[in-house]
Amino acid sequence: MISVHFLTRERIHVDRIATAWAIRRFVDPAATFEFVPRTRDVRRMEGIPFDIRGAELGHRAGRCTFESLLEKYELRDRGLRRMAAIIRGADLPHEDGAPPESPGVLAIFDGIRDGSSSDEERLERGAAVCDALYAYCAAG
Repeated sequence: MISVHFLTRERIHVDRIATAWAIRRFVDPAATFEFVPRTRDVRRMEGIPFDIRGAELGHRAGRCTFESLLEKYELRDRGLRRMAAIIRGADLPHEDGAPPESPGVLAIFDGIRDGSSSDEERLERGAAVCDALYAYCAAG
């Protein structure tokens, strides 16, 4: 099996961490990620861009990138759907209707972003949080 290469903006945070986690957990366990500057034109780069200007996997119609990924890959798991609402609320805290867990999730991901020295470290730490959040959402 050939793993898929994905591209996203550097200094990953809530939505990009959760999306990368879901890609590895539910789409391609061997997926690789490249973190590029916001200004980088990824149209000529090898890989599938997400949460970066012009990407199909991004914020669309009120959805965050995590939700767009669930739609594209037809991931219908109830726990993932519940998790998606929490991630959207954490990623878009100015919008109404966020679940009560969203502010706490945002605080945890802020700590991961600010306390990590690389995107690889952010992804590793964030994956552990996503595993726990998914378990919570699947059980509820």
